Amino acid sequence: MIFFPAIDLKDGQCVRLLRGEMDQATVFNDDPGAQACAFVNQGCQWIHVVDLNGAFEGRPVNADAVDAILDDVRVPIELGGGIRDLETIRFWLDKGVRRVILGTVALRDPDLVIEACKKYPGRIAVGVDAKDGMVAVEGWAEVSDISAIDLAKKFEDVGVAAIIFTDIARDGLMQGPNTESTLELARAISTPVIASGGVSSMEDLKDLKARGGDILEGVISGRAVYDGQIDVREAVDLLRAKRR
Repeated sequence: MIFFPAIDLKDGQCVRLLRGEMDQATVFNDDPGAQACAFVNQGCQWIHVVDLNGAFEGRPVNADAVDAILDDVRVPIELGGGIRDLETIRFWLDKGVRRVILGTVALRDPDLVIEACKKYPGRIAVGVDAKDGMVAVEGWAEVSDISAIDLAKKFEDVGVAAIIFTDIARDGLMQGPNTESTLELARAISTPVIASGGVSSMEDLKDLKARGGDILEGVISGRAVYDGQIDVREAVDLLRAKRR
């Protein structure tokens, strides 16, 4: 399993939100490139980046901050937030992003996901953000009438590199992940699943590995890393170690 430390970008700064509320942001670092370097120095294999402003506005907003991250580190970056057309997908992949995450557009325009996967095999992930099991879109501002599992199943066998599942009711609250829903999704599809939302301690990581190490690709955590509840190097080593 892979540990993905998260960098959420708002107004050019590294922040964490509570339940996706933009007015509930805590700033942890005003230098995204330096933050990315710190994660790399702690041994991370990937970095998960989200343009929060972009998610709400439907277009890239924090491009300078993302550029700083790409300039300063060499580990692969996955990026989401406001990526809703092929032009933007191509823009970021040409910039050096390893894979882009399609969220709102996966619900609104699933044919775009299919087309992108054909054009850029292995470089398209789908972000499935859910509240009470139902998909949330537009930066989590709207909840749809389709379930997370039903949306994920739409992209079986089209070449999606990973499904990133976030329970937004847990995100940023340090209350632990929704492991049951995450594993239910992972068992329902063949696409690799990455767990996100509420991962707040090394115990959470141990539990996810023990219960889902055979079906989960990785785990994303943000606030717990910044608050010192999760040590990146220890997390990387824990998830990378072979299960006994």
